[in-house]
Amino acid sequence: MRLEGKTAIITGGGSGFGEGIVRKFVAEGAKVVLVDRDEANAARVAARDQAAIEPLVADVASAEGFEKARDTAIGRFGRLDILVNNAGVGHVPTPLDDIDEATFDRIANVNMRSIYFGARAIVPLFKGQKSGAILNVASTGGVSPRPNLTWYNASKGWVITATRGMAVELAPFGIRVNAINPVAGDTPLLKTFMGADTPEVRAKFLSTIPLGRFSTPEDMGNAAAFLCSDEASMITGVAMEVDGGRCI
Repeated sequence: MRLEGKTAIITGGGSGFGEGIVRKFVAEGAKVVLVDRDEANAARVAARDQAAIEPLVADVASAEGFEKARDTAIGRFGRLDILVNNAGVGHVPTPLDDIDEATFDRIANVNMRSIYFGARAIVPLFKGQKSGAILNVASTGGVSPRPNLTWYNASKGWVITATRGMAVELAPFGIRVNAINPVAGDTPLLKTFMGADTPEVRAKFLSTIPLGRFSTPEDMGNAAAFLCSDEASMITGVAMEVDGGRCI
């Protein structure tokens, strides 16, 4: 129960890695505001433990969405200790000069601007209480880019740099900021990154991962729970690769 007594906001918690993080946090004793744009998925995950999970349909690529999440956490659970910026989108592998402006804007809004809006809404609260943990979900793509995913890779590289900058600036206030870098997982986004989901494409992708498997939601939940717990009280500014050796 390493997160007992703590309350977290987890964005994109209705499926994939976010769902794995929500489940692990609840298992470790946390209360969770699960933020997702998909109402059905948010309700499905929250139904597992309605006493510990408050589903919230909101767009975190907006100031209003994060303000609503913050106010929901305080109103329902009376406190806020952790922010997990998990919401993210990708694009089908495409030459960088063929990505249209609407796709680029969507990647920038969800993968980058949401972290900015989260900081605007949550950091003043954390500063006031002299404590808090922020976890940003980046990607191995921000460390070791794959061709034809350039703008996605760039957004995740931005997340890693933002994490380090936030960590240095917020450390005097008792706020820790870390990131995790998953390799592709068997989630709804997998087809987006691979372009096609066939046994041949999967085998080729897996051949680049030394441990020979995709990341799982459970992997992300385990890493996130540790980095957001008091056990990691001396860890800040880290972008932990949870990638089976992909970036070696």
